[in-house]
Amino acid sequence: MNRKELLQLLETMEQETPVSNKHDRVLLIDGLNLFFRNFTTIKYVNEAGAHVGGLGGFIRSLNFLIKQIQPTSLYVVFDGVGSSTNRKNLLPEYKSGRNLTRVTNWDIFESLEDEHDSKVDQLVRLIHYLKCLPVKTVSIDKAEADDIIAYLSKKLPEKHNSQVFIVSNDRDFMQLVNNNVILYRPAEKEFFDKKAVKENFGVLVENFILYKTLMGDNSDKIEGVKGLGEKGLRKKFPELAECPMSFSDLINLCASKYKENVTYSKIVFEADRLEKNYKIMDLSNPIIGENDKEYLDDFIDELAPELNLKAFMRLYNEDGLGKTILNTEYVINESFKVLNSYRK
Repeated sequence: MNRKELLQLLETMEQETPVSNKHDRVLLIDGLNLFFRNFTTIKYVNEAGAHVGGLGGFIRSLNFLIKQIQPTSLYVVFDGVGSSTNRKNLLPEYKSGRNLTRVTNWDIFESLEDEHDSKVDQLVRLIHYLKCLPVKTVSIDKAEADDIIAYLSKKLPEKHNSQVFIVSNDRDFMQLVNNNVILYRPAEKEFFDKKAVKENFGVLVENFILYKTLMGDNSDKIEGVKGLGEKGLRKKFPELAECPMSFSDLINLCASKYKENVTYSKIVFEADRLEKNYKIMDLSNPIIGENDKEYLDDFIDELAPELNLKAFMRLYNEDGLGKTILNTEYVINESFKVLNSYRK
């Protein structure tokens, strides 16, 4: 979905249900995902010689997203402490070996340790900035941001008839797209509704979890079906573009075709392993405890912090972010003014 189509969609939404309160149009941001994208792509160094690309880029991205989507409330969601624990119990190799040896930019960082320290410092500082803005930040111990976002994207429409926009480059969120949920991927600068998902991946949104199960996820160390690529998947499984299917439906389909191609028999043979992968990646059942769900239910109705432009600008000047956003004070005030008005 391009910019023009988005504007038409937003206009239609407002005609059908006028924006009136903080729950009407909710922006859910995958905090670490957006931060790391800015950290790795923006090389900005302040006058003191410190890299502040992740910090400055994140703030600039917030400003851009607010202008594009015009939300009435904004959540920044982070992984909690020990966030991968539950999935590692199902799949020990889950997310193993991520970024252990690679330095993002040798022009700025002399070692992996320097890069890591910069990430931590900027992330901690980012929380200070967010506390000055009418933005809700949330993380839960032993819960991934994916699960928190999945729960909120389902609960907000149920409870408040919210239109939800998720911001992340993680393809896993495609499975959450529906009439109330749209995904924006910053890397592609593209909005994905149900139509866009089908056009780009050749499957119904309801079957995207099966697409992921078959394809796997190298970044999370989840192995798919060996030898099966995207083109092969579309050719061998046209049914995924026709009607919603369960995991059992997929296995039964492969069992009925196992003589036609080795891929079908391979899937039947590896059904147990693939089912485990399916459960690990299935965001329709987020891995969150009942107490944490109750916490999130209450959190939805809590007030967001009030815009504190003076404190924000003090941090901004201390960190030497002057060139990140031109006319900073005016831009930040204008961007967050609407959010501030809907915070109660």
